[in-house]
Amino acid sequence: MNMSYALTGKVAVVVGGSGGIGQETCRLLAEAGARVAVGYRSAKEKAQALVAALPGNGHAALPVSIEDTPSIEAFRDAVLSRLGKADILVNTAGVTQPVPHADLDALTDDLIDQIFVNNWRGVFSTVRAFAPALKASGDGLIVNVSSIAAFTGIGSNIAYCGAKAGLDIMSNSLARALAPQIRVMAISPGMVDTDFVPGRGQDFKDKAAAATPLKRLTTTTDVAEAILACATHLKFSTGTRIVVDGGRHL
Repeated sequence: MNMSYALTGKVAVVVGGSGGIGQETCRLLAEAGARVAVGYRSAKEKAQALVAALPGNGHAALPVSIEDTPSIEAFRDAVLSRLGKADILVNTAGVTQPVPHADLDALTDDLIDQIFVNNWRGVFSTVRAFAPALKASGDGLIVNVSSIAAFTGIGSNIAYCGAKAGLDIMSNSLARALAPQIRVMAISPGMVDTDFVPGRGQDFKDKAAAATPLKRLTTTTDVAEAILACATHLKFSTGTRIVVDGGRHL
């Protein structure tokens, strides 16, 4: 299949599109022929520069805060107004911060709530908002970016592990509830070579790469290629996760 034409005529919505994984996902989807809506929280200039650099035309950078349902609904309305429809929804947005798992007091209620709102509730709210448009597509796809923390229990903090585990189960439930018009997939990276988790320097990354069977960290391209595969090749897959971690979970 020629990836230059695989998604011609499709509209892809990438929430968290200005982030590391999001930017690369937008680029690959656009290269495959999709028109892309880049959803950003605050990085307006970065999102607009990304849109200007994407191949093809008809792309848009639009603001959205997944902590706020009215913002999500306004984003949905803007996408449908500007691009006319939605065929693919990719949820890459999320937040975390490192907290040692044994330090129970450091994992405060406020931080727990922030992590679950951004990594679970916000994703569900976005799916809920876009579900009618994705159903109308007749060939809808939702890809949720999760983490191997969901099933290893090893991650930046315990709440993040729990939120991503919840995201995996949500993806399974939605795959049943939204079939056959919409497929739902989860992508589970290992440690991705970005600045998503604050405070992880090069020494930390080098040690993590050395402890990974394939001897490097997951790249944003690794994750974006898996997302693209869900849209272009894995047409009979739904309700499952694709692990992209170089064997780190082993």
